[in-house]
Amino acid sequence: MSRIKLNGMEFYAFHGCFSEERAIGTHFRLDVSFETDTKKAQQTDNIADTISYLDVYQVVKREMSVPSHLLEHVGERICSALLSGFPAMESVTVRVSKLNPPLGGQLESVTVEVTKDRIR
Repeated sequence: MSRIKLNGMEFYAFHGCFSEERAIGTHFRLDVSFETDTKKAQQTDNIADTISYLDVYQVVKREMSVPSHLLEHVGERICSALLSGFPAMESVTVRVSKLNPPLGGQLESVTVEVTKDRIR
């Protein structure tokens, strides 16, 4: 089993509890890590024998374009979409960070981490 990570993906999206956040949007950073068996790809050096990072990125990008009130919901949606779209993915962790959240003070980010395992 191997763990593959996509780190520091950045998106401008419209997630938040406040109507202003959903109207004007803000910046988000995401990290995704997942476990999959890469033994065959390690031998063949063929992308068809593993999970394509590009395909994972495209799923994350698509899900980030769907507005949500809560980061927890965004993380759950991305985890579910990845497990659904990639049968070889055994587990996935998504870290969603809202940069400079409007909390009335200086704060770099707020992060929610969601982990889901495939139920066999």
